[in-house]
Amino acid sequence: MALFRRLALLGFTMCFFSAEYGFAQKDKDKDGQVAVWLTDPGHNVFFQQQPGQRLEKDGAVTGPVIRIDDSKGLQEMEGFGFALTDGSAQHLLQMSPDARAALLRELFGTDSTHIGISYLRISIGASDLSDHVYSYDDLPEGRTDTAMTHFDLGPTMKEVVPVLNDIIRINPQIKIMGSPWSAPIWMKTNHDTRGGSLLKQYYSAYANYLAKFILSMQDQGIFIEAITVQNEPLHPGNNPSMYMPAEEERDFIKTALGPAFQRARIDTRIIIYDHNADRPDYPITVLKDPEARQYIDGSAFHLYAGKIDSLSLVHDAFPDKNLYFTEQWVGAPGDFKKDIPEHIHKLIIGASRNWCKTVIEWNLTSNPALQPHTDRGGCDRCLGGVTIDGDKVTRNPGYYIIAHASKFVRPGSTRIMSTSDDSLPNVVFRTPDRQNVVIVLNNTATPQTFTIEYKGKRIRPALEPGAVATYIMESK
Repeated sequence: MALFRRLALLGFTMCFFSAEYGFAQKDKDKDGQVAVWLTDPGHNVFFQQQPGQRLEKDGAVTGPVIRIDDSKGLQEMEGFGFALTDGSAQHLLQMSPDARAALLRELFGTDSTHIGISYLRISIGASDLSDHVYSYDDLPEGRTDTAMTHFDLGPTMKEVVPVLNDIIRINPQIKIMGSPWSAPIWMKTNHDTRGGSLLKQYYSAYANYLAKFILSMQDQGIFIEAITVQNEPLHPGNNPSMYMPAEEERDFIKTALGPAFQRARIDTRIIIYDHNADRPDYPITVLKDPEARQYIDGSAFHLYAGKIDSLSLVHDAFPDKNLYFTEQWVGAPGDFKKDIPEHIHKLIIGASRNWCKTVIEWNLTSNPALQPHTDRGGCDRCLGGVTIDGDKVTRNPGYYIIAHASKFVRPGSTRIMSTSDDSLPNVVFRTPDRQNVVIVLNNTATPQTFTIEYKGKRIRPALEPGAVATYIMESK
């Protein structure tokens, strides 16, 4: 079934390739013109196209030089996007049909007028941005259901699934990652939604629970590209949450989850850790075990603690395993001058330069009251990429952070080498239609004029403090 869906999507892609990459073709100029999209929070410029610049052969060098080297491709990118929480789905479903359709087209469409979000993360059961805590197999106290006879997608079926189906109609290539916040409480040591650990006697049952989620979503026409084993496994204070140290995650994967996926012929990827950059030892511990490693695609990270360059320690230890950046939130009410440069620097540029194939912000939408969220630990300050108030839409810092990459760095793009420093951090991607996309941040307190050099040709842009620009140029 999964293979059939992949082939079907491939067929759709081939038929509509020109439409999907229409924005790229529009920006493309064979005479060396470079398209420029700018966000300058200090001057209230937000993701606006600027007059183009022209690559000049043997042009003068001005200021620091960003040199692009495309001789070696690095990681292939899978996408940029957001978490689609239960709350996000609720906000969207409360809009009028026409307003919702227009917003989803703006967010997920891939032509010249839309920002082309290409990756989503959803919760498996409730997250802390749900209006109540639930799993797909909730039972009265004292009962168990190892055969999963009471499994039911519940609120996910009513809220997230309809929105995902609308998104898939707009972009059939959208990739979706699932993350559980907790196992059903009857499987846990403390029989509570918050904290506790997975009882070993229920390893197989929980593996089958996760497999059943994937197959149930597949029955709804939704392919789950990957799952993380546990959201924030070292943070048992959230609601819901579950504590799962590295040794337990390792044992769960090798004795239960990996074999369960094999038996069910599920090709959804298994991704480990899904927590902060301060503990690269966690995924390394799991990956050191060859029995667990055979089932694992890679590791996922957040950045509420630690430094983004720690991710390269995991890549260097296991270069055959992928890395993903899966969560970072913007705190309400949002500070454009602070949030945009910080997230561009650490995530769009930093996570990509440290081998991540995705960058996912938390989360897609909020409402003015920052509801819903769970009690006893749910996030009451998480600001969505957009705020929805009836049919009114406000675009927040996360929207522009993701747009600078998602619109141009399409899935299948490859990161290539470029010189970079802390004053002008940058990252460069080669797209499937052979353009170079250069994202540069002025990380200083003064205006910067600099040079971008590619194969002997140069442009000399300038950026105000805290400004970010995306430059799109034809590659050779």
